[in-house]
Amino acid sequence: MASEEKSELVEKLFEIEAIKFGDFILKSGIQSPVYVDFRVIVSHPEIMRQVSAMLWNTASDSKADFSVICGVPYTALPIASCISVTHNIPMVMRRKEAKAYGTKRLIEGVFAAGSKCLVIEDVVTSGSSVLETVEALSSADLRVTDAVVLLDRFQGGKEMLKYQGISLHSLLTLPEVIELLCRKGKVDPEMAEKVRKFLSANKFQPSSLTRKELEKPGSKLSFEERAIIATHPLTKRLFQIISEKKSNLAVSVDFTTSGEVLSLVEKVGPHVCIVKTHVDILEDFTPSFTQSLQQLAEKHNFVIFEDRKFADIGNTVKNQFSKGLYHIADWADLVNAHAIPGDGVVKGLKEIGTPLGRACLLIAEMSSAGSLATGEYTTRVVEMAKNHKDFVVGFISQSCLLDDPQFVHMTPGVQLHTGGDALGQQYLTPTEVIINKGSDVVIVGRGIYQAADPLKAAVDFKEAAYNAYMKRTRN
Repeated sequence: MASEEKSELVEKLFEIEAIKFGDFILKSGIQSPVYVDFRVIVSHPEIMRQVSAMLWNTASDSKADFSVICGVPYTALPIASCISVTHNIPMVMRRKEAKAYGTKRLIEGVFAAGSKCLVIEDVVTSGSSVLETVEALSSADLRVTDAVVLLDRFQGGKEMLKYQGISLHSLLTLPEVIELLCRKGKVDPEMAEKVRKFLSANKFQPSSLTRKELEKPGSKLSFEERAIIATHPLTKRLFQIISEKKSNLAVSVDFTTSGEVLSLVEKVGPHVCIVKTHVDILEDFTPSFTQSLQQLAEKHNFVIFEDRKFADIGNTVKNQFSKGLYHIADWADLVNAHAIPGDGVVKGLKEIGTPLGRACLLIAEMSSAGSLATGEYTTRVVEMAKNHKDFVVGFISQSCLLDDPQFVHMTPGVQLHTGGDALGQQYLTPTEVIINKGSDVVIVGRGIYQAADPLKAAVDFKEAAYNAYMKRTRN
C-alpha cells in the first residue's frame, strides 16, 4: 500500500509540474535536465495534506527523537505548519535573517533550551539549506540529530549531513521518482537515462575524511577539507580551485585598458585562484571584454571577482548589479559590498545574485591608513554576514574575524616586503597575513602588474601564500 501511495503522490507532483524535465539552470549555476519546484504545492491543499501525512509517517518510522519541529524557509514552512496542527506537535520558525528590532531573534517560538528539533525540508541536494537551519537552531540552544525531506535528489546531501551528525530520512528519492514516472509512461527512457547520468556526474562527495578531522578548528583545516564541508557552491568551487592549483593568490588587475587586463590574466591565470577587476576604470570597455575574461576563467580555472564595493540601498544596488553599462551579475562570480547601508544592500544583491549562483564578500576592514572600518563596525559586519550565509561567503579584512571554515577571509595590500605608499596603502607580507593574522587569500595588485616580470612575481606570491597556509594548518 505504501508503494502505491508513493506512486500516486509522484504522479500528482508531476501533473502539477512540481517536477519538470528539460534544460534548467539550478541555483548553483549547473545545467540540469530535471527541475524540482515544490512551491506549487501550497496551491493544492489535497496534495499538501498527503505530503504532510506521509512525511510525518517517515519521521515516525525513523524513530527520530524530537519534541519540536522546524521547516526550512520557505517551501517547507507550510508543510511543517500542517504537520504541527494535525499532529499537535510544537513548531518553531527560523527567520532568514534576525530582526533589527525587538528581540532580534533568529528562531521564533516557545521551546525549552536543549530540546531536540526535527528539521523538515522539501528538497535536499547538497544539504546546505538544512545545515543553515541547524546552525540557526543551535544558536538558540536547540539540538538537531534528524531531518526529514520530501525528495532527496541523491546527489550526496545525505552523506554530507551524516558528516555533520544529522540523519536524513527521505520520503522520495529522485532515482525512485524517475523509475516510477518511467513505469507510468510519463518520462521517456532517453530522458530518464539523461537524468541518471546527470545525478551520477554531479554528486557532493564527503570523501574519506573522518568526523574527527572535520571537527578541527576552521583555521586548521586544509582547503580540501573546507571544500568538502562548504555549503555555498561558489565557496566549494573556490576551495577546490585553491587545493587543485595550490594557490590562494588573488590578482588585482587594475589596468585601464581591456587589452592590458586580458594580456596579464593570460600570463598569470594558471597561478591564481581569483582575478579581481575594477571594470569601471576601463577606458575602452565593451561587452566583448567580459566574454573574453570568462573564457580565460574557464581556460585557467579561476573565480572572477568584480571589486565594485556596492554601498547603496537595496533597490539601487539591484540595478547597479544587473543593469547599466556593465551588467556585472552576468559575468562576475563574486562581488563585494560595504555594510554601511544596512542589510538592505545584501538583500538587494542577493535577489539578483542567488538565482545566478553568485556570492558576496562584506568589507569588514581595509588596508588603508586611518580606515574607519574598525571596532563595533567590524563586529556588526560579521553579524550581518552570519545572518546572510546563503549569499555572503566571506570578508575583505586584515585578519580572521570568524573561525568558521564556511567563510573565506581575503586580505588586500600584500607585498613580499612590508611598507606603504604615498596614499596611505599599508602593505603586509603573505606570512604576516596568513599565519599571524589568520587570513585565507592574499590579494596582490601592483606587486604583480608593476613587476618587471609579472609571471615570476605571481609565482613568488603564490608559493609564499600557499606555503604559509599549509604551515598554519600544521602548527
